[in-house]
Amino acid sequence: MKQIACPHCGNRAQAEFIYERTADSVVPLDAEPAVAVAALFTRANLRGMEEELWRHTHGCGMWLLIRRDRASHDIEWIRSIGPEALP
Repeated sequence: MKQIACPHCGNRAQAEFIYERTADSVVPLDAEPAVAVAALFTRANLRGMEEELWRHTHGCGMWLLIRRDRASHDIEWIRSIGPEALP
């Protein structure tokens, strides 16, 4: 099983994490419904590097920004995000 290095908990099994969406699909609360639907449910799913939002659901609960290669699944870097994020 793939390991993800959580900045708070260390290396953990990928099963502890939930993939949320690509980082560019974050939608403002005041967005028009058609814009929100397109951003949340339409994905290009291209090969190459992508910044994605993940959550360590079965661990510390932190939101993570992960830069990952979609073809090889290699992780380039991981950053915690949110008010409790580590610097």
